[in-house]
Amino acid sequence: MRARPFGCFKTLKAQLMQSAATHNSPRTWLLTSSFSPLIIRLIRLLLAHGDYVVACYSPHEITHDDRSAEFRELISDCKGNRKDREGWSTRLRPVKCDGRDKAQCGAAVAEAKDAFGRVDILLCCTSEAIVGTVEELSTSSATQNLVRDQFETIFFSQVNFIKAALPILRAQHTGHVMILSSIGGHIGTPGMSIYTAATWALEGFCDSLAYEIAPFNIKLTIVQPHKEIQSLTNKIVFSPQVPHYDRENSPAPSVRDMLGNVLNLNPDTAVEPSETDIISRYPKLPASSVDKLVMETIHALTAIGGHENPPARHIVGFEGAEAVKEKLKTVTEELEDFVDASLAVDIFDSELQAEARQGQITSGEAPGGSSSMQS
Repeated sequence: MRARPFGCFKTLKAQLMQSAATHNSPRTWLLTSSFSPLIIRLIRLLLAHGDYVVACYSPHEITHDDRSAEFRELISDCKGNRKDREGWSTRLRPVKCDGRDKAQCGAAVAEAKDAFGRVDILLCCTSEAIVGTVEELSTSSATQNLVRDQFETIFFSQVNFIKAALPILRAQHTGHVMILSSIGGHIGTPGMSIYTAATWALEGFCDSLAYEIAPFNIKLTIVQPHKEIQSLTNKIVFSPQVPHYDRENSPAPSVRDMLGNVLNLNPDTAVEPSETDIISRYPKLPASSVDKLVMETIHALTAIGGHENPPARHIVGFEGAEAVKEKLKTVTEELEDFVDASLAVDIFDSELQAEARQGQITSGEAPGGSSSMQS
C-alpha cells in the first residue's frame, strides 16, 4: 500500500498531537525490539501504510552482524530514492535501548513523543527461548542465571517499557498496549518450563493491567502465535543436557531436538549436543520460509493494532487455536469431574448445590431469581 502524502513534517506533528489516530489513519508505533525477521517485515508494512515507527534495538544485538543485517538493510532502503519508499526515513526512528534498564526505556518513550508527538501503539515484542528441563536449569550457577535472563528478557524488560509509556498514554486518554506472546501463555511445553513461566508472568501482569488502564481509554491485547514463530525468529539458548532426558531415556521428540533439527539445516547455526556448554544461536531460515512463518502474525498485528475495540487476546493460526481449545476443554472437563470437591468448601443450601452440579445456575443468582446467597 502506498504511503499517504502528509505535507511538511512540523504540520503533521502538530496534527498528531491534537487528535488521536484512528485505526486506518497514520499511527505511531513504539516497538520494544526490532531485529527479528518478523518485526523487520512488520516495520516495512507499517512504513508502507504511512505509519510512524520508533524501533528500539538492543545494544547486544547490534554487535551481532548476522542478527542486525536485515535491520541495516532496512535503514539503507529508507535512505534510497525509490518512490514507493518516499518518506520512510522521516517516519522511522531507530533507538538503542536495553529494555532491562528502566532509565533507557523512559528515554526511548520520551524520544518517541518528542519525534512524533504521541504514542498510539506500544508493541512489546522482545523474546528469546531458554531450552532446558527443570533439572537441566538447576545444575550450576550458570544455568540458574539462564532462568534470571529469561525473566529479564520476556518479563521485566517489557514491564519496564509499559511503565514508561503509561503516563503518556494516560495523558493522551488513548492508546493501545500490545503484547506479542505465544500460546505458551496457555499451554506448558516440556523442556521450556522457564520460557512458559516468564510468558505466564507477563500475561498475568497484563490481565490485571488491562482493568487498571481501561478508565483512561487505553486498550490492551495479547497476541498469541504458535511458540515456534517466536522461537525461530529470536535467540535460542540451550542449557547443557542431563543424560536422563536424552533420546535414549526419553524417546518422544523433545523441543530441544525439534529446534536443533531446524538449526542444523544451516551449517552456520548447526548445534551439537553438549552436557557441559551453554549454546546460543540466532536461527537463519530462508527468506521464503520466514515469510510463510510470520505472515499470519504480521497480519494480526496490523489488523488489531490501534483498533477501537480490540480483543483482549488473539490466537494466531488454526493449530494454535485448536491447541488452546483442547487445553480449555480439558480444564472444563476436570472442573466438572470434581465439582463435588469444589462445592464442598462453599456454604450453599442443598438446592443451590444441586443446581450447580447440573450446571444450571448463573453466577450470583439464587433460586427463584433472588441474587442473595444464604450463609
